[in-house]
Amino acid sequence: MIMSWIFCIFTGVSCICAAVTGNGSALAAAVPEGAQAGITLAVSLAGSLCLWTGIGKLLEHTGVTAALSRLTAPLLHRIFPGTGADPVLAEKLSGNICANFLGLGNAATPMGIQAVKRMAEKAAPGCASDEMCRLIVLNTASIQLIPVTVAAVRASLGCATPFDLLPAVWLTSLFSAGLGVAAAFFLGKVWGHD
Repeated sequence: MIMSWIFCIFTGVSCICAAVTGNGSALAAAVPEGAQAGITLAVSLAGSLCLWTGIGKLLEHTGVTAALSRLTAPLLHRIFPGTGADPVLAEKLSGNICANFLGLGNAATPMGIQAVKRMAEKAAPGCASDEMCRLIVLNTASIQLIPVTVAAVRASLGCATPFDLLPAVWLTSLFSAGLGVAAAFFLGKVWGHD
């Protein structure tokens, strides 16, 4: 709802500025061009997202996510202690984190939602547990090894080397996720919920 209001305000301010500066015709020409560019981008991303979401489902059905869950268990137990008693939660968290490693936020979201729902069953009603907060932070500032979505956008816009930004992505995502999780642990200790 808030985003709808923000969009309406931006649109209104743009129309007013175009009218005041005499650029109404430029605005009128830019609207269909922007809409066409948005559709083109969405279609070009759809193939990549469908492919990787399908691969994620395939990995889940073949048991690879369960194997990844066992592989990442030591790290998951440190960040999310509740995974020790709930193997389904561990599997959903592992799948979510692995999808984020590949830069597939859209594929990671369903598993993240399922993990939060399982965590919410054990939390106080209407209150986010510290583990839920850490998961949200980790998803927001996820560590990306292969930013597939960003590379697909760059390739669709004509970039010859869409993956040349890998070192910058690795560095920034590692620092943002590390600092975010550390801050979530620190604030959890300050307010003492877990």
